[in-house]
Amino acid sequence: QVQLGESGGGLVQAGGSLRLSCAASGRTVSDNAMAWFRRAPGKEREFVAALSRSGGRAFYADSVKGRFTISRDGAKNTVYLQMNSLTPEDTAVYYCAARSTFSSNSYFTNESDYGLWGQGTQVTVSS
Repeated sequence: QVQLGESGGGLVQAGGSLRLSCAASGRTVSDNAMAWFRRAPGKEREFVAALSRSGGRAFYADSVKGRFTISRDGAKNTVYLQMNSLTPEDTAVYYCAARSTFSSNSYFTNESDYGLWGQGTQVTVSS
């Protein structure tokens, strides 16, 4: 069974850092375009960061650019989201998503582009 499992969420003070992990089972991350999305309380889920299948291209939402970094470790079949300089506005449930694609250098930023999702991990940033 193909699954994505997020971990690494928690409570952190403003200005702090967290690293989220997304472990894939039944599917190889290097065969997929990957992304992180988030849903803040009372809001719709929004795009955060995307990584091409090759791992060579990344794209970020303006709200996290310069603070967050998406990366992957093929040997561990895991995708990461390093989050620095966190603010209370980053409080949300963070979701990992995967999309099978033949394109090695394309990234995707819409929810509808992704067919596989994790269960989410809560990130809470206190002021």
